[in-house]
Amino acid sequence: MVKPVIGRKTNKNPPILSHEFVIQNHADIVSCVVMVFLVGLMVQSTSPIAGLFISLHHNVSGVEPTREAPKGEPFLYESGWKDGCAVFFYSLVCIVMHAIIQEYFLDKISKKFHLSKSRLSALNESGQLVVFQLMTLVWGGDAILREGFLFNIPQLWDGYPNHPMTFLLKLWWVVQAAYWIHTIPELYFQRVKKDEWAGRIRQAFVAFTFVALAYSFKFQRVGVALIVLHSLAEFIAHSYRLNTILRGEREDYLDKFLGLVNGAVFVSVRLCSLVLGVLTFYFGLAGAAPLLVRVAALSILVSFQVYLMFNFISETMKQRQEARQLAQSKPKKERKEKPKKEKVKKVQNEESDLPEVDQNTNKTLRQRPIAVKK
Repeated sequence: MVKPVIGRKTNKNPPILSHEFVIQNHADIVSCVVMVFLVGLMVQSTSPIAGLFISLHHNVSGVEPTREAPKGEPFLYESGWKDGCAVFFYSLVCIVMHAIIQEYFLDKISKKFHLSKSRLSALNESGQLVVFQLMTLVWGGDAILREGFLFNIPQLWDGYPNHPMTFLLKLWWVVQAAYWIHTIPELYFQRVKKDEWAGRIRQAFVAFTFVALAYSFKFQRVGVALIVLHSLAEFIAHSYRLNTILRGEREDYLDKFLGLVNGAVFVSVRLCSLVLGVLTFYFGLAGAAPLLVRVAALSILVSFQVYLMFNFISETMKQRQEARQLAQSKPKKERKEKPKKEKVKKVQNEESDLPEVDQNTNKTLRQRPIAVKK
């Protein structure tokens, strides 16, 4: 009996509200819930409740456009308890987007390459994270350029804790938290193996904790810079992983180039994150933030960077040891095959020493069929 592939729909119609029914139709179910919120926003009686989940709240300034001021004033926001409702709603949106990417892109790629179960699971994980990290990088990088943080680094800590956010920057933080929350139910919806749950839950928990702490303690400016740096390294790493999954472990120039870029970007991002953290928490926020908060934030940041660097070095050394073992096992096979090649070369050399007429006669004699005596 052929088992269904992870995350794909089968032709069978399972019983309503069964586990199989929920897994196969979870995107449709969640999209209906999202539509309920959107329709509720259009009805006057339910609009305040729906707006609590869809709209962003806790604005500290901003004026709607009027005849006297057609452009109005941009709205600036701060963090608050109502953001939890927005995180819940946008986590539902993330589930729908996850299903769209899975069905229309990743499933088609897996059908084309006929991957094994382990490679298929890695493709689904890295494929989703590549899209998310690219979105984080582009959206967060645009926010950094708009706010002027890139060319004015002291702005990351100047005026702390009064750091209001623009609409796009606050929505970026809400989507970050929503994405890592939605990865937990996706383990069930995508039929991920139980032995992979611990690693993925740990990754989601660490990422969500970092986002929640930076957002709650008003470190949104330095937080967006650190997350954008981290997303750059993660995007390169998962792109390199996708290349290995789809092309196999080929030791060609493309694989070596991507591996070199991955290592260089990873190390550079770790160093830049440490420098940025020391500048912000040790020097920039001195006197503005409590000493305990600064020391705790810097300790968490340094510990995380050291942990990632240690894992990267360990994985690199492990891969080099495996490559050396493969290189040592190859010459033995080549030695066994060498005598056959030398015999062929000897025959060719003997023929090359003869004149052209004799070489042609030898070729015709080989091609001539042997006559059978009656």
